[in-house]
Amino acid sequence: MLQTLLNRRRLARLAKTNLVAETVSVLNSALDYKQKVLELIGSAQQRIVITALYLQADEAGEEVLRALFEAKQRNPQLDVTVYVDYHRARRGLIGQEGARTNNDFYRDIAKEYPLPIQIIGVPVKKRELFGVLHLKGFVFDQTLLYSGASLNNVYLAQQGRYRADRYLLLSNKALTDAVVHTHQQLFGDAEQTPLLLSDESLLKDAAKKQSRNWLKHAKTMHYGLADNADAPLRAALLMGLGRRDNELNTSILAMLALAQRDVFIYTPYFNPPLALSRALRKCLKRGVQVTIVVGDKTANDFYIPPGQRFSRIGALPYLYETILRKFLRANQKFIDAGLLTVKLWKHQDNSYHLKGLSVDGDKHLFTGHNLNPRAFALDFENGIYVEDELQQLKPVLEQEKAVITAHAKAIHHYRDIETLSDYPEAVQKLLARIGRIGGTLVVKRLI
Repeated sequence: MLQTLLNRRRLARLAKTNLVAETVSVLNSALDYKQKVLELIGSAQQRIVITALYLQADEAGEEVLRALFEAKQRNPQLDVTVYVDYHRARRGLIGQEGARTNNDFYRDIAKEYPLPIQIIGVPVKKRELFGVLHLKGFVFDQTLLYSGASLNNVYLAQQGRYRADRYLLLSNKALTDAVVHTHQQLFGDAEQTPLLLSDESLLKDAAKKQSRNWLKHAKTMHYGLADNADAPLRAALLMGLGRRDNELNTSILAMLALAQRDVFIYTPYFNPPLALSRALRKCLKRGVQVTIVVGDKTANDFYIPPGQRFSRIGALPYLYETILRKFLRANQKFIDAGLLTVKLWKHQDNSYHLKGLSVDGDKHLFTGHNLNPRAFALDFENGIYVEDELQQLKPVLEQEKAVITAHAKAIHHYRDIETLSDYPEAVQKLLARIGRIGGTLVVKRLI
């Protein structure tokens, strides 16, 4: 009873603003996402502020970047700022070391336009392995487009393939102002978060100069949202970095602790930290129905189809699957009782990147948080928490769910999941080697 009261207070204390249901919508495809991004860039009058893991040097990335520059040329008073992860911008794709980087791409495009835009690199940690900028959110005047998706060919369905995600669209001045002003506060120091169009000599050592004081400051930051909500539909902006006093993590666990009827979870990479596994098991033990929609290993970003050249990163989808199988085996009795449903998403050769959860139909989290140890401890994450007492958003969220689950198949028994002996020989050898040297736990904390 005391824990329930504390969790209710935790969510009640979050600063919230009122929403109007008619100003909230959900896009249902990657192609819709691309079209909406370009449409909103073209119509923005005062400000465009994009925060994403990356804006990629490919065809879709170039289309978006040129649209941003052209919007600035048409309207010199338009504020255009892009925040991306510094490390991701400064390296090539995995397996393509030495190739042209996103930063090179930004510079090349910028040379063609007289009026510049701001592209800022954020080195959350000194090394990418130990944490990246995973904050999300695109602001166009008073419109907020929130998605876990970044900007590249596959996220924008550029060449026939897509990476499925969630796309929440809100028109709300309080939310957009809070995102813009808080990100400016966090990333406004050129010493800590450099302009990526600057001279190379000013950029190459930026991560090494990162201040511990800045990191401490980032860990204590909250979105500056005035708490004035008095409507049955309201929203809070959440932010979290690090294991301790992480507002986003504690809110996720509080939502699960308060669940009475049902929990619905989207996650692309099944690797729940201990705290989350315990919270889910407690839900199941008290009779809460839990549904988890996760990507099949073939729908993982890192999956390498048979016949293609294998690299070590291609073992990750199989490692995630071994974790899923172990979870299902430990909770088979709840599957048999109809309390736990796990669905694997697979659609042709497309990939799956959805995140978030809903509890009892009236509490929802839209986030880029992967619900894994890395998100809980290393990466800089954010999300939008929505309380919907009258379930006014139910029609759009049920439509979203129907679109996603149309390509998802329920797993009825843990034995339906492949084992190590079913995997390609190269994967078997690599996973066995990791296990022999005791590295499995370390790897799980970093993925």
